[in-house]
Amino acid sequence: MATNKTVGKTNTLGLTREDYKGNKSTLCPGCGHDSISNQIISVAYDVGLKQENVIKLSGIGCSSKTPAYFLGRSHAFNAIHGRMPSIATGATLANHELTAIGVSGDGDTGSIGLGQFKHMMRRNVPMVYIIENNGVYGLTKGQFSATADAGQELKYYGKNEYPAIDLCMEAIVGGATFVARSFSGHAEQVRALLKAALAHRGTAVIDIISPCVTFNNNPNSNKSYDYGKANEIPLHEIELIPEGFVPEREEISIDPDKMESYEAGQEILVRMHDGTFIRLQKVGPDHDPRSKAQALALLEKVGMEQLFLTGLIYYEEPRPTLLDTLHVVDTPLARLQGDTLRPPKEALDKLMQSMM
Repeated sequence: MATNKTVGKTNTLGLTREDYKGNKSTLCPGCGHDSISNQIISVAYDVGLKQENVIKLSGIGCSSKTPAYFLGRSHAFNAIHGRMPSIATGATLANHELTAIGVSGDGDTGSIGLGQFKHMMRRNVPMVYIIENNGVYGLTKGQFSATADAGQELKYYGKNEYPAIDLCMEAIVGGATFVARSFSGHAEQVRALLKAALAHRGTAVIDIISPCVTFNNNPNSNKSYDYGKANEIPLHEIELIPEGFVPEREEISIDPDKMESYEAGQEILVRMHDGTFIRLQKVGPDHDPRSKAQALALLEKVGMEQLFLTGLIYYEEPRPTLLDTLHVVDTPLARLQGDTLRPPKEALDKLMQSMM
């Protein structure tokens, strides 16, 4: 009898898309989080991701349940509320060969975990950090979260009087080197951004507006499905294109002729460390994602005007990651043997002598 590996199309590892699935979702039918899980499955299948080399990380919340629904053969760690960045930092330091994919929510990141989130950015921990942002606390029956729009009204909780925290802005200010925003209803864009984030060397943050169909489905909320479909304005068309392969880590460089802001219809290529390129074609407002000042000004503007812009908001030629800063050895720390970790008596004696 044929197995699922021999039925249907397979990728470079000989696996089908079904092989990248996890458990059946227990979220509400129609939840935007499930769409994001499906895009992660598709991207992992497309790029031939080795699930055994992936660690999935999350905290607490509806979003943090989702790692159970994709990449069922991967390692996973569900941390306590807001503490996923600490676990991700430790895991990537212990074994830098792991591909770290974190899934968090607007509460897990923007409220209790905001401090940890900001320190992960400044340390540039190498991982993909996905925020499934719906503006409410779904597990505790739909209270406003820190990303809820000022003036928004919910049936059981009245009117929100506080300004929203923009997590993309927090990520840029904190030092993230790849910051994007997308919409769970825009599957093609989510996949393109995920592929680019996986190829990035450093902390790659993708804030994905993911409508809560149970507690925040008011068409007037910019976290609702109706609002997203009607008002999303892509900054650019995004495509990840393979043009050669660079086996060694090299400094990313951009064609000097393309350093200026580009006009509508023009293209810009940004080379990733694995030899692939992100191709951006201008279709929205004039914005160069390589400028931190432009990125922050854009987020400030769209926040004031209640616009819903999606795409790659900021990209920095990767600065040293935490692994580089700490001079982590090539062999993963988790695989070092006792005789390597334990210095000989002669070395300890020499060290003690040097302190006298």
